Amino acid sequence: MIKINKTNLKEEKRKIPKTVQQSIPIKKIFKDGIIQCGNVFSKTWRFTDINYAVASDSDQLEMFLAHSAILNGLPTDAVAKISIYNRQLDKNVFKQMVSSSNDDKYSIYTSELNELLADKMAESNNIVHEKYITVSTEKRNIEEARTFFTRVSNDLTADFSKISSKITELGIKDRLRIFYEFFRNESSFEFNMKKEMARGNDFKDYICPDNIEFKNDHIRIGNRYARVLFLKEYPSFLKDSMLSELTDLSRSMMLSVDIQPIPTDEAVKEIQKKLLAIETDITKWQQKQNMNNNFSATVPYELEQMRKEIKEFLDDLTTRDQRMMFVTVTLVHVSDSFKELNNDTETLKSIGRKHMCNFSTLKYQQEDGLKTVLPYGIINIDAVRTLTTESTAVLMPYKTQEIIDDGGLYYGINTISHNLLMCNRKELLNGNGFILGVSGSGKSFAAKMEIAMAALFTDDDIICVDPEREYSPLVTNLGGEVVRLSSASKNYINALDLERDCNKDENPVSIKSELLMSMFDQVLQESSSRLGGGVGPKDKSIIDRCASNLYSSYFNDKNSLPPTLIDFREELLKQQETEAHDLALSLELFTTGNLNAFAHQSNVDVNKRIISYDILELGEHLKPIGLLIMLDNIMNRVIANRKRGKYTRVYIDEAHLFFSNPFSSSFLLKAWKRFRKYGGLLTGITQNIDECLSNDTARLMLGNSEFLLMLNQAAKDREGLTQTLNISEVQMSYITNAGAGRGLIKVGGSIVPFVNEFPSDTQLYKLMSTKPGEE
Repeated sequence: MIKINKTNLKEEKRKIPKTVQQSIPIKKIFKDGIIQCGNVFSKTWRFTDINYAVASDSDQLEMFLAHSAILNGLPTDAVAKISIYNRQLDKNVFKQMVSSSNDDKYSIYTSELNELLADKMAESNNIVHEKYITVSTEKRNIEEARTFFTRVSNDLTADFSKISSKITELGIKDRLRIFYEFFRNESSFEFNMKKEMARGNDFKDYICPDNIEFKNDHIRIGNRYARVLFLKEYPSFLKDSMLSELTDLSRSMMLSVDIQPIPTDEAVKEIQKKLLAIETDITKWQQKQNMNNNFSATVPYELEQMRKEIKEFLDDLTTRDQRMMFVTVTLVHVSDSFKELNNDTETLKSIGRKHMCNFSTLKYQQEDGLKTVLPYGIINIDAVRTLTTESTAVLMPYKTQEIIDDGGLYYGINTISHNLLMCNRKELLNGNGFILGVSGSGKSFAAKMEIAMAALFTDDDIICVDPEREYSPLVTNLGGEVVRLSSASKNYINALDLERDCNKDENPVSIKSELLMSMFDQVLQESSSRLGGGVGPKDKSIIDRCASNLYSSYFNDKNSLPPTLIDFREELLKQQETEAHDLALSLELFTTGNLNAFAHQSNVDVNKRIISYDILELGEHLKPIGLLIMLDNIMNRVIANRKRGKYTRVYIDEAHLFFSNPFSSSFLLKAWKRFRKYGGLLTGITQNIDECLSNDTARLMLGNSEFLLMLNQAAKDREGLTQTLNISEVQMSYITNAGAGRGLIKVGGSIVPFVNEFPSDTQLYKLMSTKPGEE
């Protein structure tokens, strides 16, 4: 191994800690997240995981090269520590979801979901992998350190973005939280730097454990046991899966890879010296053999091999854009008992032996090892190995993305990590989404499960558009209202209904005017009496004038009822223009004729928290107008809820029905774009993905969706999704011939394979299942 002085930092005089606080080497903290340990300043960034484990070979190679570029870009006057923190999930993250439903009427459903989540939590690892990179350097003062870290932060942000990993700079509270959670095994960390400074309190009092005891080969932290291991022997060939397999152990653990890049000119000089020394040894050996008249002797294998390796190393530095790096790998794992600690240590060592690596326990150096492995930014042990950039990059910290949001709903189990998938669509830039899958793949079940979760564990309003009468049992049992829309139904919805106290700044009358124009455009598009069909400029002016007249009277008279289509037709007949009378005649069928379902005052409670619009019997002639009026009614509800501070979840089953009609398709696209600012979460459910991708409106909606639940897909649909979402072949295998409830979930930039198995012996399953014989 090549030995170069790995740091120019002055070593501080060693002090034996007399208190728990003194065992924490932090000297000073700064509110921007910089901490000082001795002579060293350090700063930490959190970076998100990427789907390395489920990527194709070509994608993995691309990620590997990008990670190598990150390592090559590290500053040579600093040490970088890449840390993987196996953090035990706080069960309250899941329990808070199932504690919000207090209605005894639905206690059976709440109880079933409680039991489901408890079972899934017991089966899962309950471990989340947090990834950090800590950069430490020696500077004369904090101002120099801040300038240095600003430059490093910009470089890291640019480099990590190339592998679609988001990097976040940690403030002092987030940095201290890491140590607090590790030492105290608690997640509720409240620290206000200003208040504590005013009180004269020491920040170490908040993060240190109640007691810590360093033994010769382990550590006692409170009631738990910990042990620090280091990578003693490296193989000549190492797989990129070793770190992933080590951190798969479902225990609290911190694994760190310390990297110090060496300036290329210094590295080349040192390697050349080493090569010269080897060549000198070989020459002396040959001269000695010649003196003994042994002219045919070959150079010993050990010397020849050393010369070969040194030449290859030098070639890497000079021609292959590699850098020399000093690398130290350490890990600390925590257990509840000493016996369990020993078993875990043996497990970790066996994983290392599988990869021909030798992990060894630090003897009488557990304290120094703990300071090294935790993200303080210091190295207190001498276990350095000299590697090139590519050899270091093989220690890949990436595996798979996790989706565990605070306040999220349950969607299944991560197939790779076996953790629960908890997604909070409200936290996305755009909470709209699609549920996609062939018939029988479980898309309706997935939608109903989200509806049930939202109904029982949130205060959100829920609206379903049900073209196949699948959602009525669930909505009814959850205390909702089923509104059946048809020409023969006695359920009436006033197409022109508008709340009197609506926000006038948003000009609600213009929204109704646009609705009426779309309605007439739909009615008149096939009219043979008009050139080209549809409404013209004169018609639009008349419609807008009549709408303004009607709503002006409505807003001025506080005791009046909202206008109806019958009132609008009468207003048209009052106009002098011939076009107005033509419009009134075209509206007759839908006002005084047989298709007058939307011409009456509303007689259903459309303000109930959960509503299902049953449009199975809407009819071909009434359907185009009915869909427009229904969507407008939903839009009004979403806008009204915004003022109340409530979210509205809207589910549209068989969404392709709306795409085939240009008017409802256009209206839906408008809603898709506007719902986000109104607190609406719109979900389209369809199996005809290819039809969606061939429709410009649907394709725009798909591209403007941050949430996608993809179940089993047909071959043609898979091709379209591959091009649209850039899904790898390995990821695509999870939606190829997949069983019901299995597939991929896309949340923001994360795409994760999942499986959702719901117990069939529950009341909720019977309400949600659409399988014949199970309904």
